[in-house]
Amino acid sequence: MPELPEVEVTRLSFADRIEGAQVLSVQMGKPLRWPVGRDVGGLIGWQVGVVIRRGKYLWLPLHEASGDRGGLLIHLGMSGSLAFSSGVGPAGVHDHFDMVTTKGVLRLTDPRRFGAVVWGCSMDDGVPAKLLAGLGLEPFDSRLSGRYLRDRLQGRRVSIKQALLAGNIVVGAGNIYACEALFRAGIDPRLPAGRLSLPRCDRLILAVQSVLAQAVAMGGSSLKDFKDAHGSQGHFQLSTQVYGREGQPCGVCAQPVVRVTQGQRSTFFCRKCQKK
Repeated sequence: MPELPEVEVTRLSFADRIEGAQVLSVQMGKPLRWPVGRDVGGLIGWQVGVVIRRGKYLWLPLHEASGDRGGLLIHLGMSGSLAFSSGVGPAGVHDHFDMVTTKGVLRLTDPRRFGAVVWGCSMDDGVPAKLLAGLGLEPFDSRLSGRYLRDRLQGRRVSIKQALLAGNIVVGAGNIYACEALFRAGIDPRLPAGRLSLPRCDRLILAVQSVLAQAVAMGGSSLKDFKDAHGSQGHFQLSTQVYGREGQPCGVCAQPVVRVTQGQRSTFFCRKCQKK
């Protein structure tokens, strides 16, 4: 599943190119996870604004010359990807959303159709507001600190790995990135979240931020078929220190990396370097 770094890389790969474009047509393919919520034919002539990201969602703002405003909230689902180009061919069987603009075609390809394109008058209204309501802080939000994390982990018996994956405290620490951040912070992923001290929370926040920043800089992770809107793959998966390295020596202590299952997800860590 594309995680926050992959979604941010996707945004960076087309946001500046589509900004200011005028919508010429919108075509929908097979139904996605949720209905769009409006007649997309009525968007012809609307202009695209500055694309932003919230968690793993992209907000494509649109406005009309008359002053009407709104936008499309886009989610890539389990296997979706966005492409933006002036040279796309006819829509294929897995292409479910085409927005044709004066600057190119924005196309959502999603073989499993768990992605979504939904309309809202704003991000704070209608279906977009409901979908975004439970998200935690962005990883580089100035309010995010060790104290913030510590306060929200108080009394929680779930493992710190699962607390990170929940996304209601801080967004962006998907499975790969949670494993890597916990390794950098020296924290055992099985540790009950409520037992993290303030100094360890400080280290974990810094580790989450450094991992996500590196992932974005490396184009995200392409474990299967992720590509950005240019069609380029990411390379963070080539630099992981524990994720996907079961049985291989830890780069710090040379002990073998182990794998356990937490909440039906694989967790990779070093028993010696990561402490409870």
